[in-house]
Amino acid sequence: MEGFASMVAALDRSNSTLDKVAAMRAYLVTAPDEDCAWAVYFLAGGRPRMLVATRLLREAAREAAGVPEWLFDECYQAVGDLAETIALLLPESGEASDSGETLDAWMRSRLLPLRDLDPDAARAALLACWRVLNSWQRFVFNKLITGGLRLGVSRQLVLRALAEASAVDARLIAQRIIGFTDRKTVPDGLRYRALVAPAVADRSLLLGDGGDESLRVSAATATDAHQPSDPALALLPYPFMLAHSWDPARANAEPAAEWLAEWKWDGIRVQLVRRQHAVALWSRGEELLTDRFPEIVSAAQALAPGTVLDGELLCWAAGAPRPMDFAAMQTRIGRLRPGATTLRQTPARLVVFDCLEHQGIDVRGRALRLRRQALFDSLSLAAPDPDRLCAAPALEASTWADRAGLREAARTFGAEGLMLKRLDSVYGIGRSRAEGGHWFKWKLDPFAVDAVLIYAQAGHGRRAGLYTDYTFAVWDRSAAEAPRLVPFAKAYSGLTDAEIREVDAIIRRTTVERFGPVRSVEPTLVFEIGFEGIARSARHRAGVSVRFPRMLRWRRDKGVAEADSLATLQGLLAASRN
Repeated sequence: MEGFASMVAALDRSNSTLDKVAAMRAYLVTAPDEDCAWAVYFLAGGRPRMLVATRLLREAAREAAGVPEWLFDECYQAVGDLAETIALLLPESGEASDSGETLDAWMRSRLLPLRDLDPDAARAALLACWRVLNSWQRFVFNKLITGGLRLGVSRQLVLRALAEASAVDARLIAQRIIGFTDRKTVPDGLRYRALVAPAVADRSLLLGDGGDESLRVSAATATDAHQPSDPALALLPYPFMLAHSWDPARANAEPAAEWLAEWKWDGIRVQLVRRQHAVALWSRGEELLTDRFPEIVSAAQALAPGTVLDGELLCWAAGAPRPMDFAAMQTRIGRLRPGATTLRQTPARLVVFDCLEHQGIDVRGRALRLRRQALFDSLSLAAPDPDRLCAAPALEASTWADRAGLREAARTFGAEGLMLKRLDSVYGIGRSRAEGGHWFKWKLDPFAVDAVLIYAQAGHGRRAGLYTDYTFAVWDRSAAEAPRLVPFAKAYSGLTDAEIREVDAIIRRTTVERFGPVRSVEPTLVFEIGFEGIARSARHRAGVSVRFPRMLRWRRDKGVAEADSLATLQGLLAASRN
């Protein structure tokens, strides 16, 4: 635990990429494999489910610190982070020493068991742990409990550190690390050794103890995947290729005939893995979605084993000209095993745009035009249900001007713009320009309305002590009585640091009422709010919900009375569905 906390401190202290990689590499070279497994899990973004209820954690901390609730709350508001607040308030203990216990020992014998303890036992266990840790170690410990540990390193830096520590190619590790942060599995030394093993891995590592032969990865990819003791994870996807933003000026130097144009859908990016007798559905966030979309899995059973497809998961009714709003997909995401009513009301469809594995062969290094042919071959031979599994069509637009016109009409088809891909591009890893790097998204300009700031809440972390999280409203002028402001969105991004400080001062001067950490303010500030999508919503007072709201600019030139109305939002909703 002490070594892991020291590595976290080194990452926190430095903004240098080289220093961050060096700190991770030093830990991975010296720590036991079991500790390295946990470290990689957290470095790669893994977060175990909440181990202790927040209320219980606060009560135990107040008991240990001997402070009243009001003082604890004031400290929390000033610090902006619960784990840091607790670490700062707890008195230093003469017992402080983690007894040389490893990170793996701490996770298995102290942290993970907290989830199954009754409140009194959990409180006692927390106090016992805090007593043997110093202030920084307590901070890291608290972050592990709350699932809020953010280490400030990208996936690429983690891969680089692993590659330097193990002398294994980073591209190979990038494939093996897929699924490493899955919450259903517990990191262990076996998984870590498979992650950093030489290119030809031992069969026992690929299958794991008692591994099911029917779930074995195909021969073409067996050396490029880590297989832990859970045989279900033998159905691993490939690293996802990501797109850059398109610069329209680029079209002047690019022949349109060399580029494929497709709709950019607003769904969930997934890979469908069909190997031997099993099917797995993985999100780009490395979450296993198989049980949540049984209709897609059923359709995929028709595919030949040794097939991996990349596509967009949408809610789309049979015969409908366009997919449902993303709000429908959100109802599916939250259901681990959807019932018959959910399946009937929000049927899913996977629109496939790439083939990564064909007949058991990794085809990512082939040109896109050849991978698309493999995609059509896979679907035509299997003839799956086209309402559940279908190929993304190429848009018939031979010139860049034609494609610009299609982009403007994207919302009519339920899309948010175009995808542009070079037909000779290979399938790379992430947004790397060295490997592929020829996928671009040409999204529509966001919807935008002018709205009034009516509520504010203090931020967290670096923004602690400043009011940075805002609630915005538009006018409801439909009733006979006087117009009133109706909240419709929350946003916290889009302002500069200087603007945040200026807005914070105004909020403090114009506060009308307080509701815990939230302040109600006089309506004096108008902002242009941008968002990617809009849908009807019975849960929101405005009758609509917006997707990815953010502040585009502070409208100092507009008075509150000039802000937009509910009618404006309803007009945008109608236009988006016309």
